[in-house]
Amino acid sequence: MYKAVFILYLVCFGCYLLFTRQPDYFDGVKVPAQIVQQLDSASGKPVLKAVFNTGTKEYAVNPHYVFRNIAEGEQLTVIYETGMPEKGAVYTFWGYWITWGELIMSVVLCFVLFQIAVSVTNNPSPESLIEQMEFKEEKKKKYLD
Repeated sequence: MYKAVFILYLVCFGCYLLFTRQPDYFDGVKVPAQIVQQLDSASGKPVLKAVFNTGTKEYAVNPHYVFRNIAEGEQLTVIYETGMPEKGAVYTFWGYWITWGELIMSVVLCFVLFQIAVSVTNNPSPESLIEQMEFKEEKKKKYLD
């Protein structure tokens, strides 16, 4: 039962990851980008941006994410949807495929499913207990005639 719950969890989480990415993984375009220092339009301070070219226009997206170290001049891949290239994202495992919120909720969901499986298997109904105690295994022939 525990293995089935864990396998179900992995399948559901894998499908969730594939079909909920923004920009969309299947419709998105992946292009190379370079980390450059630009002035922030709001604060006027220099910040690092991932700059990429769509063929007609140049866009810059924020490459920062928790525990992601970037340096000026670094080459990255950016994924964007052709309808909204300004909402592109840096294409990395940590930050695009897995985010903090998803990771925390995933662990909580896995724990809850495991606790449900444990409570179902550890507390059988009285009818089930009687049936298990009355069960007698029949002798099986070694070979079929």
